[in-house]
Amino acid sequence: MCGIAGVFNYCSDKHSCDSSLRRMLSVIKHRGPDETGLYLGKNIGLGSVRLSIIDVAGGQQPLSDEAGRYWIVYNGEIFNYPELRKDLEKKGVHFRTNSDTEVVVQMYASYGNRCLEFFNGQFAFCIWDSLKEELFLARDRVGIRPLYYWRHNETFAFCSEIKGLFTLGQIERKLSTKSLAQVFHCWTTLSPDTPFENIFELPPGHFMTVTATSFAIKRFWMMEFAGRQNDNNRNISDAAEEFKELIRDAVRIRLRSDVPVGAYLSGGLDSSVTTALINEIEPGILNTYSIGFTDKDFDETSYQLEAAQYFNTNHTAIKCSPTEIVDYFRETVWHSEYPMLRTAPTPMFLLSKKVRESNIKVVITGEGADEFLAGYNIFKEAKIRRFWAKEPESLSRPRLLTKLYPYLPVIRDANHFALKMFFGYNLTATGDPLYSHQLRWHNTSRIMNYLSDDMIHQVNGYDPLASIYPNLPDHFMEWSELSRSQYLEATIFMSGYLLSSQGDRMAMGNSVEGRYPFLDYRVIQFCNNLPDRFKLNGLNEKFLLKHIGRGMIPESIRMRPKQAYRAPISGSFFTSSAPKYVDEMLSDRLITSYGLFNNDKVRSLIMKVKTGNNASETDQMALAGILSAQLLYDMFIINEITPSEIKGYVKVIDESET
Repeated sequence: MCGIAGVFNYCSDKHSCDSSLRRMLSVIKHRGPDETGLYLGKNIGLGSVRLSIIDVAGGQQPLSDEAGRYWIVYNGEIFNYPELRKDLEKKGVHFRTNSDTEVVVQMYASYGNRCLEFFNGQFAFCIWDSLKEELFLARDRVGIRPLYYWRHNETFAFCSEIKGLFTLGQIERKLSTKSLAQVFHCWTTLSPDTPFENIFELPPGHFMTVTATSFAIKRFWMMEFAGRQNDNNRNISDAAEEFKELIRDAVRIRLRSDVPVGAYLSGGLDSSVTTALINEIEPGILNTYSIGFTDKDFDETSYQLEAAQYFNTNHTAIKCSPTEIVDYFRETVWHSEYPMLRTAPTPMFLLSKKVRESNIKVVITGEGADEFLAGYNIFKEAKIRRFWAKEPESLSRPRLLTKLYPYLPVIRDANHFALKMFFGYNLTATGDPLYSHQLRWHNTSRIMNYLSDDMIHQVNGYDPLASIYPNLPDHFMEWSELSRSQYLEATIFMSGYLLSSQGDRMAMGNSVEGRYPFLDYRVIQFCNNLPDRFKLNGLNEKFLLKHIGRGMIPESIRMRPKQAYRAPISGSFFTSSAPKYVDEMLSDRLITSYGLFNNDKVRSLIMKVKTGNNASETDQMALAGILSAQLLYDMFIINEITPSEIKGYVKVIDESET
């Protein structure tokens, strides 16, 4: 794992190029505290800060192919690199290191952009072709690792994090009004947009080529699902056996490391299955970690400890208080670089902090199972609403929705009329391609009401959802209703929020690499070809995973209902011990000065939340969104992002004069 950066056609001389790279890398040093490397060529500079995991001694970057034509900076892991290396060696390729980095650059030297088809991993990398004077950049299939870029005229720069780009001093720092509207609908921006004007991400499953005169982005992988009539006669036992072997192999190759590997153990089905498989593959005492909450409404500690005892792991459990959430929320926003409608990333930041303090650099996690095996309530919610839409006046059908959210009293205890008011939005519009998510996005869009008049004017009627329709796959409506829901959840929420703000950024903020067996592309493709009933059986979520979990994990965990990972919001920010930044960011002065939100409406929201006057879940999200957007504006727009000196040895490869 690393942080990477580069500038092209930017530097007037090697000294300015060297300086630019050092500034960029200094603010993302948390991504790679072990080593720093620079490559200086003609009008090109590449840089890397390295978290040493594979070939600790020999895998320094930047690194070239055998012939010295191609130079790479690389963030990520290619888990099948030993097999790829053997194939290359059979073709006569000689290796100087044992790193997967060298395998990547040699694969590109041998196959060009087709090399991406062979990679099983999580990656973002850049390769410089010194002969053609061309940059090649690529990002993994589902967007586990980040890659941002900026281009202006003949100048191009990229970095693992946006803050690195801002150190160049050439980029106007401005929040994107369009992107704020996207976040206040979909919880995240819509790729390739970011929260900032003229800063873009390379979308997942895409590669980019850049020369002095050309710029092109192409897709190399598309998430696909089987059609409606998919293998209805398939036997679940056979599918379970095949799936278990597949997920077992996904875990096996993600244990490849030259440093110890730990695991997150949340007390849920997904992490329990991965922990069980780790114990099968590498028997011994596994280091596991979990986060709980002092607020019992959010806490799953009892299940976590039960799982740890069952698997006999060396378990570290921490409990997160509202005070800790508010103390670290500002730092969370700094690492996320996005407005956030939830505080859930902050406990994950604290958990990775504890992991790093115990000298663990790598953890196996269970993300991806909910998306591809239909674990989220949104899938069940859409199914119930479709059922209800057939008889919209039914009094019994909407009652099914109360069972989905037992942790939300306002829904759990609601009467029919309240349920219809909340869940009845566009109830009968079942032919809408976005039907499964329309309700969520409609409720979230209420946060737009808090924008200032000037921001509303800038939005100018822009509807983020309208931009989703034309980018849906050609065969989207041929898929089942569940498949469509899964596609939207995986490509928008998972990639844009879960793997970014809650995943990569929180882990790498403490120099910890997360690995995700359920996001192995083979696992994804297998799940996407399963009959719906193997995923959501009636209202029984992750049916196939529960099937294979029998005898592997504690029965109480295997059969427990899905509990969404949540963290306290309002109870965190309005306490007597809350840091000064909360009142400052939400003050009349800064709300007015920054110009993002309507001061009177923000005052009303704060009073409503403080007094507990029927503050809804959307109200809570609005509060988190407003505070995080204010913090983002303060840290990235108002204040300078100050580079620091990179301490320790910096390896410099200078080819600028050759």
